[in-house]
Amino acid sequence: MKLLPCSGAKTTSPDIQNSVEDEMEMATVRHRPETLELLEAQSKFTKKELQILYRGFKNECPSGIVNEETFKEIYSQFFPQGDSTTYAHFLFNAFDTDHSGTVSFEDFIMGLSILLRGTVQEKLNWAFNLYDINKDGYITKEEMLDIMKAIYDMMGKCTYPVLKEDAPRQHVETFFQKMDKNKDGVVTIDEFIESCQKDENIMRSMQLFENVI
Repeated sequence: MKLLPCSGAKTTSPDIQNSVEDEMEMATVRHRPETLELLEAQSKFTKKELQILYRGFKNECPSGIVNEETFKEIYSQFFPQGDSTTYAHFLFNAFDTDHSGTVSFEDFIMGLSILLRGTVQEKLNWAFNLYDINKDGYITKEEMLDIMKAIYDMMGKCTYPVLKEDAPRQHVETFFQKMDKNKDGVVTIDEFIESCQKDENIMRSMQLFENVI
């Protein structure tokens, strides 16, 4: 929940109360989310879990939405030894599915539902969307390099031994060559999913997400 607070948000959370009060509180925020029942049907969370998540979200973000600058500020706290600004920008755009410039409670829940409890196929679809920066249905080598550089900027200073400056490009060259099956210079979602499913390291990371909750 600390990924998505708004600036100037309260720091203390109230006790979890009943669902009737939750429904009433939804009408008091500037952005009113869908009912808990609808979100329960759309996501992989129970109504009780959604109550807890909503209370935390509303307490930290009374307006009901999070903008990109606030998202970047909060995300940077998790990586103080690196620069997470660019990666946070790409991550924010992946959560902001309607390209409104803000992340609502619904956006947050649907993304979190996939990342924590989605199938491998759903998680890989989400990851493809993250890498497909311009949302044209293809991943180019440049897009993959932009994401990889952002990850290395965020994590590179925390690694040992220290990574070489050309490490992101070398990583992308290796991955892109494997993924671009027909050598047309772009990676389709089918190529991306097939390649990831054959990579043991990626599949282990998918399993790790499934065991988080």
